[in-house]
Amino acid sequence: MSIFTPTNQIRLTNVAVVRMKKGGKRFEIACYKNKVVSWRSGAEKDLDEVLQTHSVFVNVSKGQVAKKDDLCKSFGTDDQTDICKQILAKGELQVSDKERQSQLETMFRDIATIVAEKCVNPETKRPYTVSLIERAMKDIHYSVKANKSTKQQALEVIKQLKETMAIQRAHMRLRLRMPGKDAKRLKEKLKPLLQVVESEDFDEELEMVCLVDPGCFREIDELIRCETKGRGCLEVLCLKDVEEGDEKL
Repeated sequence: MSIFTPTNQIRLTNVAVVRMKKGGKRFEIACYKNKVVSWRSGAEKDLDEVLQTHSVFVNVSKGQVAKKDDLCKSFGTDDQTDICKQILAKGELQVSDKERQSQLETMFRDIATIVAEKCVNPETKRPYTVSLIERAMKDIHYSVKANKSTKQQALEVIKQLKETMAIQRAHMRLRLRMPGKDAKRLKEKLKPLLQVVESEDFDEELEMVCLVDPGCFREIDELIRCETKGRGCLEVLCLKDVEEGDEKL
């Protein structure tokens, strides 16, 4: 005996729903869990990895597909893939309280991991452990923002933690070379961007080994390339100037 299934119903499981209201009507799309955030951050580029189906629904959980007329009236097109992209970009991701909490906890841990990887105690040059950064984030009552990237938030956390503990971005060690005739003028311009000059050697050209804040790297690179018209060079000797062993409080 065959079971009759209405033609405008599609049943899906293990689904993340993105919802959008347009033209007074509600539209939904069915996505794979965890993929919506990846798509919005640019980490996922393949739409088929995000959408379970290229259909637009009025109700995903009941499997009710949107009518063509409603789509044309609200979106000005009945191209379902194009409409899916619009809903994916501007719609609201529906998640349960439990899922939201789990997502925020994961992001909290990821932010702490990025901070621990990027930072050191400036007095000892030793890195902090992830659990120590997590504790410090809880102490300042840092609240994770689900719609912001973990990297952006990690930079915010570093700024806030500086007010309560000894922490800074680990310095990069660079070797800078510049022609003799540009050296004096360029050195003056570079001075505010260099944290520590470890060595300086002047023969026909000036060679310096120095520590810099990673945030200044691009500016230093552009300055040397533009001011020396490509004759100077910058070499990264070490991405993170750190001592062995973890920092303990």
